[in-house]
Amino acid sequence: MNIITNFEKIKQEIKNNLMQNEPNIIAVSKTFPMDNIKPLIDYGHKHFGENKVQEAEKKWGDLKKTMSDLKLHMVGRLQSNKVKKAIEIFDFIHSLDSEKLANELSKRQKEKNKNLNYFIQVNLGSEEQKGGVDIIDLKNFHDYCVNKLNLSVLGLMAIPPNDKKPENHFKKISELNKQLNYKQLSIGMSADYLQAIKYGASYIRVGSAIFGSRN
Repeated sequence: MNIITNFEKIKQEIKNNLMQNEPNIIAVSKTFPMDNIKPLIDYGHKHFGENKVQEAEKKWGDLKKTMSDLKLHMVGRLQSNKVKKAIEIFDFIHSLDSEKLANELSKRQKEKNKNLNYFIQVNLGSEEQKGGVDIIDLKNFHDYCVNKLNLSVLGLMAIPPNDKKPENHFKKISELNKQLNYKQLSIGMSADYLQAIKYGASYIRVGSAIFGSRN
């Protein structure tokens, strides 16, 4: 399996289906060793995603010191007690979903004198097993993060409920994004990124379609 071939195939599929600006592809490298990831870095790709702080630190800590243009995205749920380390290693957090987490991120950012970029995660199906803010609380949470804490929120993020029609959920999150005047939107994964770009995805999170199936 050739990771570069897979990557180029995805880029070509996106170009063929494009109705807007080309989205940033976050190569979700969680659970894959650096040997699998390095060819894509050497190829010039900059955006990578991890979902565990400890794994990200171990894999990317030294490399990010020497390659400042690499951008690391936290795509999993972030616990408040891991925020201090997360601020050090990540550039983007896609799972901002509670005041407690927002407060901790704001505090630790100031300590480190480092401003990260954030996406507010929305729980579209009110699923207990998933993180995210309920739609009914979204406006207040957005106001709190942006106006009170002055966090750099780029837009919304969502993982659609597991049903047959992700488009319905992408349409909904795209509408919510526009209502809040956001220009960036983090939706779409390996199975549904082509549907996501129809609804304005500017960041797509693609793992297995690039790196192959996880063990």
